Amino acid sequence: MHRSTPTSEPSTNSADFPRQFARSRRFSLGVPRHFTVSPDGRRVLFVRTVSGTDPVGRLWQYEDGAERLLADPALLVGAGSGTVPEEERLRRERARERSVGVVSYATDDAARMVAFALSGALWAVRTDGGTPFSVPAAGPVVDPRPSPDGRYIAYVSRRCFHVVDLTGADRQLARAEDPEISYGLPEYAAAESMHRSRGYWWAPDSRRVLVARVDTSPVERRYISDPANPAKPPQAIRYPAAGTANAEVTLEVRSLEGERVEVEWDRKAYEYVVAAGWDAHGPFVTVQSRDQRIVRTLAVDPETGATEVLHERTDPAWVEITEGVPARTASGALVLPEDEGDTRYLTVGGQRVTPEGLQLCAVLGVEGERVLFTASDDPLETHVWCHEPGHGLRRLSREPGRYTGAARGGTVVLAGLTPRGNEVGVLRGDGAAEDSGAAGGPPYQALTSLAEEPSITPRPVHLTLGERKLRGALYLPSWHEEGTGKLPVLLDPYGGPGMQLVGRARGWFTCVSQWFAEQGFAVLVVDGRGTPNRGPAWEKTMHGDQLGPALEDQVDALRAAAAHCGDLDLTRVAIRGWSFGGFLAAAAVLYHPEIFHAAVAGAPPTDQRMYDTHWKERFLGHPENQPENYERASLIGHGHLLSRPLLLVHGLADDNVVAAHTLRFSAELLAAGKPHSVLPLPGATHLPADDAVNAQLLHFQRDFLMNALEGGTGKE
Repeated sequence: MHRSTPTSEPSTNSADFPRQFARSRRFSLGVPRHFTVSPDGRRVLFVRTVSGTDPVGRLWQYEDGAERLLADPALLVGAGSGTVPEEERLRRERARERSVGVVSYATDDAARMVAFALSGALWAVRTDGGTPFSVPAAGPVVDPRPSPDGRYIAYVSRRCFHVVDLTGADRQLARAEDPEISYGLPEYAAAESMHRSRGYWWAPDSRRVLVARVDTSPVERRYISDPANPAKPPQAIRYPAAGTANAEVTLEVRSLEGERVEVEWDRKAYEYVVAAGWDAHGPFVTVQSRDQRIVRTLAVDPETGATEVLHERTDPAWVEITEGVPARTASGALVLPEDEGDTRYLTVGGQRVTPEGLQLCAVLGVEGERVLFTASDDPLETHVWCHEPGHGLRRLSREPGRYTGAARGGTVVLAGLTPRGNEVGVLRGDGAAEDSGAAGGPPYQALTSLAEEPSITPRPVHLTLGERKLRGALYLPSWHEEGTGKLPVLLDPYGGPGMQLVGRARGWFTCVSQWFAEQGFAVLVVDGRGTPNRGPAWEKTMHGDQLGPALEDQVDALRAAAAHCGDLDLTRVAIRGWSFGGFLAAAAVLYHPEIFHAAVAGAPPTDQRMYDTHWKERFLGHPENQPENYERASLIGHGHLLSRPLLLVHGLADDNVVAAHTLRFSAELLAAGKPHSVLPLPGATHLPADDAVNAQLLHFQRDFLMNALEGGTGKE
C-alpha cells in the first residue's frame, strides 16, 4: 500500500496554527460585530476589540468614513471591578460569547444614547462626542436598554425589572416574588433554542414596557460541579429536559407609573413564547404549542391584555422558527415565513415576495415598507436581500460568502464570511448590489477588521456527492501530489440542524479542516440532511430520527468522494466532531465499524432524553408518546456495539450538553468491556474557553487518530 508523505515543507505554517487558533478565540477577536445604523444612515455603531488577540470589546462609531472610539473599558474608572452577575454570565454563555468588556449594547431610537454593562455596573455614552458616564443602579445590571426617546434605561438586577433615568432616579417596576421568579430575562429554552435572547420590549412612546415573567419552579434542577475544586459548592441550574416541565412564561405590560396589565392567551395550549415586540401598531407576541406543530402570532391590547390572532402557521412535523419574525411594516403588513413544498418563502401582508428555491434564513429588519433579510438560493452561500414595493426584490451582497447585516436611512452594513475571511462593508445610498461590493465603487466603504490572518490557507475542493447532491468540501495536504500515494481519511462534520460547514467562505472551521489535512489526512466535510438552508423537506427528514439520515449521508458522501479522488484510503477512515458532530462521530464507529476505524467525539449528546425540551421534542416528539424515537437516536443502550478506538472529550462545566452524557456512556462501555478513552476538561463549558486547553486539543485529537489508524487497531 502506497502512503503519501510530505515531499517538501508545507506552504502553510501549520505548526503555529493551534496556538493562533486558541489565542484569537477562533479568529473572532478584532472582527467588527453588533451593528446599529442611525435613522439618517450616517452613523454605524459596532463592537470590536483592538487586535486579533485582545479579548476586550470596545464600542465604536463609524461616521463620514472615520472610526471613533466611544467606550474603552480600560479607561473607565471602576469598570473592571466587581463580579459579572450570574444572569449575565449565562446570557453570554448562551450567545457563545468569546470576549469580555463591552460585549453588547443597546441604543435609543435615534442611536444617540447607548447603554451597556461592565462587570455589573451600568454605563451610558452619548454618540455626539461625550464621554461614557456611570448611571447609578439598584444592583448588578443585566441587559440594559434605553427607552426609544433616550430618557430612561431599563435593566434587570437580581431578577427584578428596573427603569432608571439618567440622574439615577430608579424605579423597580417588577419585583421577583420568589427566587424562582425573574422579570425581563429569557428562559433557558428561549435563549438556547428559539433565537429569543430578550425578556422585555419598550413601547414606542417610552411610557410602557412589555415584560416577560418567568417561573422556573416546575423545571428540573441540575447541579454542575467542579471536580477539580472539590471545596467549591455545585451550581444549581434549572434545565428542562425532554419530556419534563418547562418554565412558566407570562407577559405583562408595565407602565412607568406602576400600572400592570397581564397579557392573556391560552397558555396551556401554547406554552412557548417564541417572540415578542412592540411597534407603532402595538405589542405583539408569537406563541407555540408544546408539540411545536402550531405557531400563532397575536396582537396584544395594551390596555386590557386581550389578544387577537393575526396569523397561524401549522405543520405536521414542526413549525420552524425563523429569526426576526414576526415583524410589521409601517403600513401594518405582517412579515412572516411560509413553507410550501421545498421552499421557505418570505411573505409580506400575506403575499409571497420571494421566488421558489430562494430559502428564507432570517429577517434582519423592517424600515418603512422595506424588508431586509437573508436567504440562500445556493447551499454554499447566504446573502442579504431586500424587498420594497415599487423596487421589487434585490440582492445586496455581491461576492460569494455567508452574510448578515443591518440597515437604516438608506445605509446597509454587510457583514460577510467570505473566501478571504470576515469582511464588513458599509453601503451608502440605496445599497444596490450593482453599485457596491467587488466593484469597489464609491458607495462601498469597509470597516476595519483587526482579526489575525490565519497561518493556514484553506484549499477546499467543493463537491456535489451522491444521488442526494450532498454538498461537501475535500481538503488535501498542500504538499500532496495526486496519484503519489494514499491518504488516511478524516470526516470532519457537524451534520445536524442549525449549522452549515460547507460553503464559499473561509471560517475558523475551514482552517481547522485544512490543519488536519496538513497533518497528513484527506479531510472530508459534508452537510447532510437536516442542515439548514436547503428547504423545509430537507430539514424535516430528521423528524422522528435524528441519527439515521445524518449518518447515512456521511457514509454515502465518503464513498462518492473516494470515487472522485482515488487517493482516499478507505482502509483508514476516522471521524471527529463536537456537539451534534460528536454524537455523529461516536455513532459512526458504533454502527459502521466496517467503514469508520476511529473517532473523536466532543461533548456528544449520548442520551437524547437528557437534552432540552424545545430542541429535542422538535425532532423526536415527546418521549412519553414516542419513546422509540429516543431509543433510535441515543447512543446510550448501544455501547456494546463499540469495536473501534473512541476518544470522548467533555467539559465538566457544560450546562448545555452536560458531562453526564459522556460519563454515563463511558460507564456503559466499561461495563460491556469496550476499551475507549475519555478526556475530561475541568471548568470547561460547551465551548472550552481556556486558550492553553484549546491550543492542545487539536494536537491531542490528531495524535489519537493517527495512533489509532496507524497502530493496527484502525486497519482492516
